[in-house]
Amino acid sequence: MYVIVVKYAVKPESAEIFPEVVREFTEATRAEDGNLFFEWSRSLEDPCEYVLVEAFTDEGAAPHVNSDHFPRGLEAMRPHLVSTPRIISRQVEGEGWDEMGELKI
Repeated sequence: MYVIVVKYAVKPESAEIFPEVVREFTEATRAEDGNLFFEWSRSLEDPCEYVLVEAFTDEGAAPHVNSDHFPRGLEAMRPHLVSTPRIISRQVEGEGWDEMGELKI
């Protein structure tokens, strides 16, 4: 699977509305056959930073980037961003979330 983490620096005036800005893109991505998860979080330290954690099957990553909604989603975000997003993208073994071995409940 491909696991991708992206940090978005959002303009202060867009910080509260950013979830709505990305809603259509988020819903379309979550509906893709190859999407395993697509989850947004807001930084506890910086209210203008959003973090996206997403994963796709090995076969699902390319269709996501080549989808019609991908460029539309990026363009919807562009006017709300301070800088180019920072990304980590890696192919890893697995098919989703595993339990944390160090903290069993």
